[in-house]
Amino acid sequence: MTDPVLSTSPLGAPPWATDDPFLFCVHHKDAYPAGTPALGVAPELLRGRQLGMDFSGRDGWSMYHGDAVPGFPQHPHRGFETLTVARSGFIDHFDSLGATARFGAGDAQWMTAGAGIVHSEMFPLLEQDADNPAELFQIWLNLPARDKLVAPYFTMLWSEDLPTLREEGAELTVVAGGLCGAEPPAPPPNSWAADPAHEVVVATVRLAPGGRWTLPPAKAGVGRSLYAFAGQGLKVAGRPASGQRLRLRAELPALLEAGSEPAELLLLQGRPIGEPVAQHGPFVMNTRAELATAFRDFQETGFGGWPWPSDAPVHPRGRGRFAVHAEGATEER
Repeated sequence: MTDPVLSTSPLGAPPWATDDPFLFCVHHKDAYPAGTPALGVAPELLRGRQLGMDFSGRDGWSMYHGDAVPGFPQHPHRGFETLTVARSGFIDHFDSLGATARFGAGDAQWMTAGAGIVHSEMFPLLEQDADNPAELFQIWLNLPARDKLVAPYFTMLWSEDLPTLREEGAELTVVAGGLCGAEPPAPPPNSWAADPAHEVVVATVRLAPGGRWTLPPAKAGVGRSLYAFAGQGLKVAGRPASGQRLRLRAELPALLEAGSEPAELLLLQGRPIGEPVAQHGPFVMNTRAELATAFRDFQETGFGGWPWPSDAPVHPRGRGRFAVHAEGATEER
């Protein structure tokens, strides 16, 4: 068998389909307008939107669950990890452990929810005299049963530390895992990705018009999907690929070829965990009984409570990229 493509399917509206060990993948791309002094959207532009649940994409952007600043006010998670890759724009993070951050412009945040955490992810509109384009991927990665209740933890993967490999007509940025000799910063210690034997890789590929690049093989038994989310005329292993999810045989190389315009792809790869998945909203466990316990624990403890004065806090406009971790360690960029 020499064809590396197992199947293709249209990407369609997010979230995109994923395979074990991934649970969820969404691509947000919003052409936000100029911001207000409070880093939000001008009230006259909000009329007619279903605030609190605006996924309309009207005028090229959505408010999501925000009512002034776009984004996702405080909400809980348990039993898995979130990997947020901020390709443009900025994200303000606050959580129930007292940690906080502002990241963007190619940065990523990897958060292990573990036993339970509450966090907010708001998209501050920092520019008052210009548009505020924002683009991000949010990827959910499962945790095995033994690690479902580990202590919550997050790692910042700053853009300056993420390796980018460039060949003629191709650019590869590796966010997680080793690929083509590129080694990004380590994931959180209890992540499924922390063991190299699990071969978890998250990467983006950008091809110039007419560009070609060959995705090298991995070991048999590893799940591998390419999401061709930008550009027309792209081919993978000779097949039309634009706007498609392609499930690949990981043990075979795959040739990527752009057409007459630039193309971009997201790669998600990893060895399956192979355990039952019981999911309801923001909680991912192995059994329905464990889900019931998760809901009860959150109702009783609030996973530590919410220490911030707003459900949707943002940092001041002039604050740069930074992170303050729960134990007090501070990173400035």
